[in-house]
Amino acid sequence: MPKDSGIGASSKRREDVRFLTGVGNYTDDINMHGQTFAYFLRSEVAHGKITNLDIADASAMPGVLKIFTADDLTAAGGVPCGWQVTDRFGNPMQEPKHPILAEGKVRHVGDPIACVVAETLEQARDAAEAIELDIEELEAVIDMKAALNDGATKVHDDLDNNLCYDWGFVEENRDAVDEAIKNAHHVTTLELTNNRLVPNPMEPRVAIGDYSRGKDEYTLYTTSQNPHVIRLLMGAFVLSIPEHKLRVVAPDVGGGFGSKIYHYAEEAMVTFASKVVNRPVKWTCSRSEAFVSDAHGRDHVTKIELAMDENHMFTAVRTETYANMGAYLSTFAPSIPTWLHGTLMAGNYKTPLVYVNVKAVFTNTVPVDAYRGAGRPEATYQLERVVDKAAREVGMDPAELRRKNFIKPEEFPYQTPVAVVYDTGNYHATLEKGLEMVDYANFDKRVAESKARGKLRGLGLAHFIEACGIAPSNLVGQLGARAGLYESATVRVNATGGLVVMTGSHSHGQGHETSFAQVVADMIGIDENMVEIVHGDTNNAPMGMGTYGSRSIAVGGSAMVRATEKIIAKAKKVASHLLEASEGDIELKDGAFSVAGTDKSITWGEVCLAAYVPHNYPLEDLEPGLEETAFYDPSNFTYPSGAYICEVEVDEETGKVDILGFTAADDFGNVINPMIVEGQVHGGVAQGIGQAMLENTVYDENGQLLTGSYMDYAMPRAADVPNFSVDHSCVTPCTHNPLGVKGCGEAGAIGSPPAVVNAVIDALHRGGHTHVEHIDMPVSPARVWAAINNK
Repeated sequence: MPKDSGIGASSKRREDVRFLTGVGNYTDDINMHGQTFAYFLRSEVAHGKITNLDIADASAMPGVLKIFTADDLTAAGGVPCGWQVTDRFGNPMQEPKHPILAEGKVRHVGDPIACVVAETLEQARDAAEAIELDIEELEAVIDMKAALNDGATKVHDDLDNNLCYDWGFVEENRDAVDEAIKNAHHVTTLELTNNRLVPNPMEPRVAIGDYSRGKDEYTLYTTSQNPHVIRLLMGAFVLSIPEHKLRVVAPDVGGGFGSKIYHYAEEAMVTFASKVVNRPVKWTCSRSEAFVSDAHGRDHVTKIELAMDENHMFTAVRTETYANMGAYLSTFAPSIPTWLHGTLMAGNYKTPLVYVNVKAVFTNTVPVDAYRGAGRPEATYQLERVVDKAAREVGMDPAELRRKNFIKPEEFPYQTPVAVVYDTGNYHATLEKGLEMVDYANFDKRVAESKARGKLRGLGLAHFIEACGIAPSNLVGQLGARAGLYESATVRVNATGGLVVMTGSHSHGQGHETSFAQVVADMIGIDENMVEIVHGDTNNAPMGMGTYGSRSIAVGGSAMVRATEKIIAKAKKVASHLLEASEGDIELKDGAFSVAGTDKSITWGEVCLAAYVPHNYPLEDLEPGLEETAFYDPSNFTYPSGAYICEVEVDEETGKVDILGFTAADDFGNVINPMIVEGQVHGGVAQGIGQAMLENTVYDENGQLLTGSYMDYAMPRAADVPNFSVDHSCVTPCTHNPLGVKGCGEAGAIGSPPAVVNAVIDALHRGGHTHVEHIDMPVSPARVWAAINNK
């Protein structure tokens, strides 16, 4: 029987009540007394010198309070990068300054040049248009490989060249990998692109700066996935504000997908401006503005080689990737193509040798950072596409080649050649479950049925593994992270037994207020409605690292478990005193404390009341109250995995691809709320299908964004996605966190792109178009038709 409450129950999301009834509180819903409005004048050219910036006439326009330029920010630091990468020669990466407002030069379309603060948004916009601006346009550097040519125009004049770093991993494997490939029985080679994406959460970014002159304190309201990190970066490195004088609040947030992890220039600007004008300053990003100011995702060009022996066992993998950083380093950008990508290049397979080379390149484009999956989708796409191609080349069933090379269940924990240790998994089980769900044995019948209708049917398989809950802090510190990656929770019990749980994790659509409450309520045995989850305000929650990388339940939830365990341990002391029994004999079940082997018991509420009204209380041993804080720093990543299978039909005449079905068989470890997990997979697969079939960010040779609106950037719609078949019955619990959970938020976006592309290639081969070995994403009708017709 399905559970109706606690861990494992599909409890309805409690937060949805306010969202569906229109009473959510998003940053743009906040309007403050005396509020002013900010508007940014942005560059319309990708690369150029500012030769004239005259704000005199615009400053005199009605309603204008102040126009800020780089000259007003000489004491401020640049927007910081939170991760430093050391290249394969032992040199630190090139790290140019990222100014809040352009300092003499613009480096991408959308680069902010001036910030107008006025009484109304219309007045601010009018004044921005009246600013006299002259830019001497320079040659734009867009193509990554061309950017590294001798004599190429430099994005940053003060750097040696446009190479941020040349990273090798695992460097000591390099010669051995070269030798293994040279001597291999068979080598499969594939060149491919992970296309650049624009994240497009439902809610664009918003920031409100509010300075209190009486207290000399700042408050920033912002659409952020990690308010504590924003406070740390902006306070310490940009505006030099002591942390206790800076409060960051992230209220309801309408999606992020990674794009709201980072500290952006606009957040610092409105905070700084609020003190200058002595009034709140609000900036709301328009959708078109978001296309040129939000960090983009992916944008890798890769050559991958897979070596096999005569028994079709994998012997080595070698990749060479060019990764676009854009014009500046976003907060975590350097880590995405390196540590979050290279450490996953072993995949689910027993490949003994792996070498990954990444050249990160500056170009005159919007900065690139994490987008749902962050490095893991890029790695999985490379590996699962080359494995599929290898199966075709050696005449093996793609499922069988994977089975043959999978790490076996009895081989866990498994030390990979790319540093990480997989603690647990059963890849054979998820693969077999997925194949069963799609009726793999009868696929040929469906191929014949499609052929009778003049269509080509294909089936694409991909198997993924992800490293979630990025950790531990001491390790990531050695790898270049400039912050810890623990999580925190404070559990405060009220006198009547209700609990308030304050967490450093942040919810922007994941359902934390429901699933976190399920965990705590289950531990105590009380109704979930007795638990309130509080997040998003640095004044109300202990220092935490926020939400990204599918870390919320694995890291944030584990911190809650540890804090709740402390609460229960103290409550047992109180109960033992009240029940006149040994503490070791006290049991907690279904919200009541009892003495083992007797009928003596006392309720949770009675113990809580005794803690706050300590008339009969072990005062000599215990201070009153019930409130505990815990910080949890995991000892390893978690490793969810799964088999993703896509079935398509292709129209040869038009190149149009229709997805007929999509199946996801995942191992997420223990599942807290199956309904929420299923929804996360649905959303991730929809985004993966978007990348595979529709979405693509295109710049012209001058650095103009050609896909700067929904007229040109094709987001998936309801008609573009099929019904999904989702399963998470194959469970191998994580061995190193107290909940046994692994994380699920990014899985769908990781496993789906290669499954879709593999399905399209399979359909074409079954239709006789064997010359088509690869089509880069998105596999649009035009690209598929061109591949079929050798165009």
